[in-house]
Amino acid sequence: MTAPAAASAPPAYRDGNVLRWLAAYTASVTGDVVYFLALSWSAAREAGPSQAGLVVAAGALPRAVFMLAGGVVADRFGPRRVAAGSDAARCLLILAAATVLVAGAPGLWLLVPLAVLFGVVDAVFMPAVGALPPRITTREQLGRVQGMRGLSIRVSNALGPAVGGVVLATGGAAGAFAVAGVLFAGSLALLLTLRVAPAPTSPVRPAPWHELRDGLRYVRGHPLLGPLAAVIGLSEMCFSGPVALGLVLLADERDWGASGTGWTASAFSAGAAAAALWVAVAPRVSRAGSGVIVALLVTGAATAALGRAPSLPAAVALAALVGAGSGTTVTLTGALVQSAADPRYLGRVTSLTTLCTLGLSPALLPLAGLTTQLWGPAAFFTGCAALSLLAATPAAFVPALRRAGLASEEEVRAVGAGLVETGGVPSVLQGWGSENHSRRQGPRADTGRSITSNRKSGRP
Repeated sequence: MTAPAAASAPPAYRDGNVLRWLAAYTASVTGDVVYFLALSWSAAREAGPSQAGLVVAAGALPRAVFMLAGGVVADRFGPRRVAAGSDAARCLLILAAATVLVAGAPGLWLLVPLAVLFGVVDAVFMPAVGALPPRITTREQLGRVQGMRGLSIRVSNALGPAVGGVVLATGGAAGAFAVAGVLFAGSLALLLTLRVAPAPTSPVRPAPWHELRDGLRYVRGHPLLGPLAAVIGLSEMCFSGPVALGLVLLADERDWGASGTGWTASAFSAGAAAAALWVAVAPRVSRAGSGVIVALLVTGAATAALGRAPSLPAAVALAALVGAGSGTTVTLTGALVQSAADPRYLGRVTSLTTLCTLGLSPALLPLAGLTTQLWGPAAFFTGCAALSLLAATPAAFVPALRRAGLASEEEVRAVGAGLVETGGVPSVLQGWGSENHSRRQGPRADTGRSITSNRKSGRP
């Protein structure tokens, strides 16, 4: 099945194809949350808190190690095929574990191999499902899709613990794993209904190791994707987990209690959801690169102030502002990555940015506790603010990123006709253009350059 023609594509929030992908993604993320909750709870009940941490780490390590290889697999065999296959594998794995648990207690002999295998399969699934949006909708809708994805993550992170807690209380670990398996099955069924644009083909496929090397070289040499990877890694290092711990430690120091932690954490999520909603409904973000810079500066200032908030209401307001800034950064950088990447490299590019998002932040968790113990939570939040400001450096000083915008459909068609004029503010159309343009240039064409750089070099 192929994607609908660009001229007839509705807005992403009214596109049934996009909504099916979003529902599949939401079911998958909710299933992940339920699975990790059941895994942690079972390990803690069976062997204590220290062993629970080791079990969770046993799943996180292979996911990080094999993430880049998962991107190669997605590019080699197509993202929908790989996403559906890995979703099916996760479903069967979790349902098999649930079946075993019906007959006995969840010992480490089961939980550790389960965590490792799930981590390996997850490393394949995540780049594949993340590389699908450019294949299911038009280029102008990618910003909206990323906004909708941000909302999906917030909904799943709120719904998953509630569902997992109820099922654990009523059906134990076996029931929770079974629910996670059913959610993965629902995600699989929805993925199979997607209409996906044909994948670019190459007459010769190099060895997988060479494909991985070529993908890293492509990102490193790209005028936009290389700086974006640095921005994503630095900006998400604190906000993919350590800040949640920081909010707990801040509330504890100020004697705000558990309710204070809940209020600040909820405000952070609400701010991030509001930012995602704004991008999802915005007709176009013409200066997305400038938006990233502003969002990072706001995030840095608000994060530094949050560590010194004089009262709980002030902390709640600042946490909402931090969430809004961080959410805007995540959404815009995600849309820029998917708009700029050559379709042949989407899986590998997505795996690298996902690794930057999820692979670096765990290293800060021990530092968050140590910093707070030695100098207080204000020092930790100041460090996170410094990372946000550091992330703004490549965004501010790399012209291709600073002036990047998300393309409208009219600009996409104009690029194909060779008629586009951007007035010095290039839309992110690298690697896309028209199908005919790609065919004229041949399979080895360098499609990873901006319109502005093409014009300066005198190339068509």
